[in-house]
Amino acid sequence: MENHLHSIQLLPKPGIHDGDGQRVAEAARRHLGLRTGRVQSTAVYSVRYPLTAQQLRDFAQQCLQDPVLHEVALNEFRRDPQFQSYILVAKGPGVTDDEGTSAQNALGDFLNEPLDTRTQHIFSKRLYLLEEKLPPADLRRLAEELLGNKLINRFEVGPADQIRDFTPRPGTSVDNTTHAIDLNLSDEELVQLSKDNLYALNLAEMQAVRAHYQLPETQQQRQASGLPAAPTDCELEIIAQTWSEHCKHKEFSALINYRDAETGEEYQVDSLFKTYIKDATAEVDRQLRANGNDWLIKVFSDNAGAVRINDESLFVWKVETHNSPSAIDPYGGAITGILGNNRDPLATGIGGARLLFNTNVLCFGNPDYDGPLLTNQLHPRRIFEGVRKGIEDGGNKSGVPTVNGSIIFDDRYAGKPLVYCGTGAVMPMQLAGLDSWEKKIDDGDRIIMAGGRVGKDGIHGATFSSIELDESSPATAVQIGSPITQKLAMDFLILATRRGLIKCSTDNGAGGLSSSVGELAGISGGAVVDLEKVPLKYPGLRPWEIFVSESQERFTLVVEPGKLAEVLALGQEMEVELTDIGYFTADGYLNVRFASAPVARLNMHFLHEGVPRKLMEAEWQKPAAQEPVLPSSLDYTDVLHQLLGSLNICSRESVIRQYDHEVKGRTIIKPLMGATGQAPQDAAVVRFNFESWEGVAVSNGILPRFGDLDAYHMSAGAFDEAVRQIIAVGGKLPNLTPGDNIFWSVNDNFCVPDSDFHPVTNPDGKQKLAKLVHMCQALRDATAAYCIPLTSGKDSMKNDFKADGVKISVPPTVLYSMTAKIEDVRRTVTSDFKQAGDVVYLLGRTYGELGGSEFYHLYKELGANVPQVRFAEAKELYTLIGQANDQQLIQSCHDLSDGGLAVALAEATFGDGLGANIELTGELPLLAQLFSESHSRFVATVAPEDVVAFEHLLGAKATHLGVVTNDNFLLVTHQGQLVIEADTEELRQTWTNGPVNQTIGFGEHVMGEGK
Repeated sequence: MENHLHSIQLLPKPGIHDGDGQRVAEAARRHLGLRTGRVQSTAVYSVRYPLTAQQLRDFAQQCLQDPVLHEVALNEFRRDPQFQSYILVAKGPGVTDDEGTSAQNALGDFLNEPLDTRTQHIFSKRLYLLEEKLPPADLRRLAEELLGNKLINRFEVGPADQIRDFTPRPGTSVDNTTHAIDLNLSDEELVQLSKDNLYALNLAEMQAVRAHYQLPETQQQRQASGLPAAPTDCELEIIAQTWSEHCKHKEFSALINYRDAETGEEYQVDSLFKTYIKDATAEVDRQLRANGNDWLIKVFSDNAGAVRINDESLFVWKVETHNSPSAIDPYGGAITGILGNNRDPLATGIGGARLLFNTNVLCFGNPDYDGPLLTNQLHPRRIFEGVRKGIEDGGNKSGVPTVNGSIIFDDRYAGKPLVYCGTGAVMPMQLAGLDSWEKKIDDGDRIIMAGGRVGKDGIHGATFSSIELDESSPATAVQIGSPITQKLAMDFLILATRRGLIKCSTDNGAGGLSSSVGELAGISGGAVVDLEKVPLKYPGLRPWEIFVSESQERFTLVVEPGKLAEVLALGQEMEVELTDIGYFTADGYLNVRFASAPVARLNMHFLHEGVPRKLMEAEWQKPAAQEPVLPSSLDYTDVLHQLLGSLNICSRESVIRQYDHEVKGRTIIKPLMGATGQAPQDAAVVRFNFESWEGVAVSNGILPRFGDLDAYHMSAGAFDEAVRQIIAVGGKLPNLTPGDNIFWSVNDNFCVPDSDFHPVTNPDGKQKLAKLVHMCQALRDATAAYCIPLTSGKDSMKNDFKADGVKISVPPTVLYSMTAKIEDVRRTVTSDFKQAGDVVYLLGRTYGELGGSEFYHLYKELGANVPQVRFAEAKELYTLIGQANDQQLIQSCHDLSDGGLAVALAEATFGDGLGANIELTGELPLLAQLFSESHSRFVATVAPEDVVAFEHLLGAKATHLGVVTNDNFLLVTHQGQLVIEADTEELRQTWTNGPVNQTIGFGEHVMGEGK
């Protein structure tokens, strides 16, 4: 076969701009301090297939070459003598190669003969030629840090006249061995076994497993099934995955003894999830239905929540985190985060929802950090840029618009970033006459694996995400994403469900087949899986690895035996690999086999209900805090410039522009708008289809800095922030009138550091857990106040990085990802001032709440007076704003958040080069009026002819501020004194360029709306 190995190189023609090469040269200089000289980027394809010289040339020229851009070199590496160094970036064995697969499909069409899609014949690579002669160590550093990742790529480097190629060879080894593991160990040995094998189970859990296997009935059943008395490696891996914090949410289900050290109050929380999330949503649902609003369809019991849009369709909404993988492979972690989250709505109920949009919220360390790094810790910039690229490829290549997001910077995210990925989708209420949201499985239904193949990538992903990161974190825990493979599977699933061929489906996410089959088997009562039938990326995987691998782009489908042939035929037609790997049963056991030999047999009740319940301790101690003493004299215009250019307020445009937020043509309110294309918006609005004007508003609320003062008010404020962003664009609160059919759907995502108290390794665990209790209590109060239900969510509990004796823990963080129905997208409102002469109002009340503000952060102060949400006042205001929008009284509306009123006024001028004359009155100190971040407030403008009606409706909740002008100046006076005089174009440039002397993103700055 090696005699048939050919190479095709595509080089840029002389005079053609080489953007990729220029980017590499600039990134090497900026990030690594390496002077590469000019860099030329070339594409290389290795073809392992018998072709004549003429066939090879014709294929290269007709199928791969762009005749305007490329020259072609065959069976050689062509280079200009000026290039002295090279880096070859290839993919490792078994890594999904979308570009190579596309070229292979083209070769089949070119030859007019079918090529075996199970065998890879074409491998894509990149060859970079560098003008400077760099030592191999520098070349390898450049390759590993900027051009690829050693977890999935193979690099060759050296002098340009000694280029070494690399093409993966097909493997031949088979390892079907299964080992029994003795659990008759001491407590210390049990804990060490769990750590060594990355089970992430504590002593009590390991003891529970041991006790189960020692039961006489367990021993008898195992003997009858031909299994050893001790558990097999596969069984322990399945139990570890199923019982992982990632899958079982053990801390949110724990009994928590809570104590307030200040007041002496004590009580026990019987499950955070049940008490503050599930029960709170049940009460909201009761109130909705009592008022004739029955749109809440499915919550907490499937991959994503579902609410009714109308009689024909459902809106499906899910947000997940991918924090741990993104810390060790930012690109791989992020792309699989967004692709994995896409699969949740896709595989809710029967399956086949049509994806509508993506969101992303990202928390990073300072990208310009210049201190030492811990062992295995990536630089925050490396994480940031890899995550950004992963989101770009995951969304853009899947044809799904990224419409909303946020980027937060805090040094405490430098060890473990937070990467939140959200996906909204639309699904018919009925599929082939059945309720689309239901999952039904009967004894004898077939188990079909669809999509990608299984490899070692993603092994231990679920258990790995359940523990803190350290210098020994496993490379195999990171999955490898392929958006093209998933797009094919998605298109197949949509068509198959419409034809009634799929009974139900789920995705292969955390835990792979172990999780998907294990969970579906809970519906029927059992399953039998034949692992030798599972298609692999390469041979050599042991049975337990096949079952728990999280290799991406896979779905598990439930198909009735009589429809199997039609399903398989459709998969072949649509180039989606489908494999029948077993069947569901009702015998109460999960049976896993390899070549008819038993590998695992697990009691379903023990597997899903046998995990011991945790008992945890929480103790709250109020942090010491005081208001700072600031300079007596401030230049407020300069302060405004500093705020607009600060890391957490400045524009994210250079990131936003990398994402496609227009694909599908339904995005009504985009991240940036206005005539300039730079006015930041509060929420996105997306139209459901082209047959009606119904749509959905999308927002997010996240305020981690307030948690340093009070976790309750941080959580309440984040919820309110997401609500008011939707109110700002024209949304209405739910349940205000009977049968109003205005759905709201919220995902809560808690990301906190290790909160399990240990006197040595985690001495502040009680305080961190108390913060989590407060965050959940605020969530309960917010859902009740606004009658807004939670439909799905996630918790990530071990967000710590520990190495070299140092521990970096994230601040307790909660993200509320919120969606709400917009009855008519044509009636929505944007944030930017529309025309000179419009009257400017402040809606809502400002308090002296500068604690945790971005203004205090300029002076490296925290303060004490954290912003609080007054729910009754807020709901009354939001209701009135909805009525004002019904009467079309509001021209523009922008919520107040980071930086307070001053920043909001400036941002509102960015859309059309307008200015404003503002006069501040009132009794509050000027600092508070300008920079307080009190919640539930807006800057709105009203046309002069609507002022009387608007003021009559809003009354004292609207404070007259001034008027919009066309002179490009923002003028703010206070008690007759001019306190801010700023050219709005200069303000916009400050906001666009970001922090002085800081390069934050790809290009000059970072991602786009107000965060």
